[in-house]
Amino acid sequence: MSWSDVYLFCFLVAASLSLFSFLAGAVHLHLPFKMHLPFHGGSHAVDGSTRGGAAHSGMHISWLNASTILAFLAWFGGTGYLLTKYSHIVSLFIVLLATFAGLAAGWMVFRFLLKLVGPSDEPLQAEDRRIVGSLAKVSMTIRENGTGEVIFPLGGGRSCSGARCEDGVAIEKGAEVVIEKYEQGIAYVKRWDEFMKS
Repeated sequence: MSWSDVYLFCFLVAASLSLFSFLAGAVHLHLPFKMHLPFHGGSHAVDGSTRGGAAHSGMHISWLNASTILAFLAWFGGTGYLLTKYSHIVSLFIVLLATFAGLAAGWMVFRFLLKLVGPSDEPLQAEDRRIVGSLAKVSMTIRENGTGEVIFPLGGGRSCSGARCEDGVAIEKGAEVVIEKYEQGIAYVKRWDEFMKS
């Protein structure tokens, strides 16, 4: 087996596994068996001293994962094969250049994955999940002794819920209210100005 065969094998394995991975995600292709590896390179809680983009999120991505390995193999194999076939460089330099190309590709994929996780994926605190006491805006008029809908901040985003007025009075769309109670998916609200008077 020559060096060009090794490079070509690495490239073909990486390309076929990448294609299979894409099809598995895009077409929801499932294997007929379950496969568990004895190691995992997923997310781990880390302390604040971790470097990199995921340090802020409390999570980290292992640099040794399927995406970076496949990127390394594809670029290592492709670069090595092309240099072996179409250049007159010494084999040792081809191995070094192919290794550098593979490491660079793996590093770029790793940096991309860090950006996907990003600092916006911080774990929620208890106060981020608290609904009672939140300031909300009526998005669908609350009828007298009936229900409507409110939008309120929750966990860094916005959430909506069915809503009723504590006093049973109607509240028009766009009014600011305070959620005083939350039971079985219904927010019981009071107008902001009335809440401030009490």
